[in-house]
Amino acid sequence: MARKMAALSATLMVGAMVTGDPAGAAGSDPLAGYRWKSRVLVLAAGDAGDPRLAAQRQALASARTGASERDLVTVEAVGQGADAVALRRRLGLPGDAFRAVLVGKDGGAKLTAEEPIPPQRLFSTIDAMPMRQDEAKRR
Repeated sequence: MARKMAALSATLMVGAMVTGDPAGAAGSDPLAGYRWKSRVLVLAAGDAGDPRLAAQRQALASARTGASERDLVTVEAVGQGADAVALRRRLGLPGDAFRAVLVGKDGGAKLTAEEPIPPQRLFSTIDAMPMRQDEAKRR
């Protein structure tokens, strides 16, 4: 897991660290392992020192319960490793700039931002999704 953390890390899934390798199992789509199971917030940055990446991580750390309730997983594509490049390519993201992309359970990008996304905006976007509304009714 340590070697994957630099290029591709997954956290915040039901309050626990994801230890599997959805990217490797997915073939050409690094997000396929999450489809119909989790919403994914992809954080992309050219390097780990990007202050926007740090700000987004900090904002998410304070909202773990809300993320867990919404089946939200955070995946990072940082640096130039093969996994990071594949993930950025999948979403059409630049290799040298910060981007935050919310991907729905259906695999489609729902929200893309060049700055950190406040948790409340993430949650309101997710809560407006028909699938999330159905989930909330069932719970």
